[in-house]
Amino acid sequence: MLLPYPKMKFHFIKSYVLLLFLLALASCGGSPSDKEKDVQTAGINERKFTAEPAQDWNSLFLRKSGWFGGDGIFALPLSGKDSEKNDSLLFLFSDTMIGEIHGDTLQPGFVMVNNSVALLKGAAPDSSSISFRMAGEKGSYKAVFTPKTNKPDKDTYFWLGDGFASPEANKDLFIFAYQITNTHDKSPFPFKETGNMLIRIPAGNQFPYADQQQMTLPFNNYKNGDETISFGAGVFNNSKSAGEAEGDGFVYVYGTKGKSKKLVAARVNPAEIALFDRWEFWNGNGWTKDVKSAEAVSDSVSNELSVSRLATGKYALVYQLGSLLPEICMQVGPSPAGPFGERIVLYKTTNDIQDPDLFTYNAKAHPALSAPGELLISYNVNSFRFFEVLPKKPDLYRPRFVRVKFDQQTSQTSH
Repeated sequence: MLLPYPKMKFHFIKSYVLLLFLLALASCGGSPSDKEKDVQTAGINERKFTAEPAQDWNSLFLRKSGWFGGDGIFALPLSGKDSEKNDSLLFLFSDTMIGEIHGDTLQPGFVMVNNSVALLKGAAPDSSSISFRMAGEKGSYKAVFTPKTNKPDKDTYFWLGDGFASPEANKDLFIFAYQITNTHDKSPFPFKETGNMLIRIPAGNQFPYADQQQMTLPFNNYKNGDETISFGAGVFNNSKSAGEAEGDGFVYVYGTKGKSKKLVAARVNPAEIALFDRWEFWNGNGWTKDVKSAEAVSDSVSNELSVSRLATGKYALVYQLGSLLPEICMQVGPSPAGPFGERIVLYKTTNDIQDPDLFTYNAKAHPALSAPGELLISYNVNSFRFFEVLPKKPDLYRPRFVRVKFDQQTSQTSH
């Protein structure tokens, strides 16, 4: 039978995305060298493009047994290089559904855990190369990542942010997490963020990552009501060791701040990401150690997003407008911290999701899954009447993908 806890949690999720709404109102081939990639992308025109559903990736996450749904998808290449197309990638999911679907009917007994992972060997959407992994044993599942405290609390759990494997730190894996605590009050939104964490998994440590370390980011005061910054909305390692042709030696960590979903940028040497006193924050004119001086580089972004190198001297910020409006937007800037230009609408999810019971949210690009001159973009799908709709549409709660192909300018027109 359905446990009451998952039902309660999905009420929180629905409230969470509703709050955002109210407040905010690739195909894979060979692995090109950095030089070849520069040639292939040097003439990209970000204003001329085509966008269509990526059915190969959509099909990869259409499943009938075990893991059959999740949101918050991030794709982390374990080599630390987005350009390594024969790499293994770790997918991160937040709230995850586990159960059985017979035909088009969801069977009783399905459960929800707060996060899960999947491992894909290679960067192609091959169902024989992906394995979904939930902690615990069959019939008794639990989240892969849970807060390590002296007093475990079922009302406190992790939703996962972005992460990266750091070549500068022995290819250790770093994953950002949001600590969420249920408040059980009578408000429409009976939960709150109570911590922003960085999880470190030593290279070679296997699932379920028993050797993980959890570190609290010190940049927020959750007790005095100040605007907090949720770091980990996106991560971009812009270093040569990560395969970035224009690498400046910093990993950029992006956070969302306040009711209008302002985007702030931090940077640090990738080898020192766990040394929080080494972090710097963009203040509009330069970099400072004072997080309170951080200025927005964009606004009305989504809680999950991406920044990646689109072409020489062009960095693409991709997000869903206001987190869950149907517009998937891109802004382009000359550096990973901008300044980012005007919004370009790449795609509207209403092209695919025309059911009034459903909504979409948290779009982002996956450069490790994208071919040169393209961006493979995912977005999540949910329903405000989740438990009424899910039995009829059990495949709704899974990521969807869009492939955006940019026009290539000739060398004469690109000057």
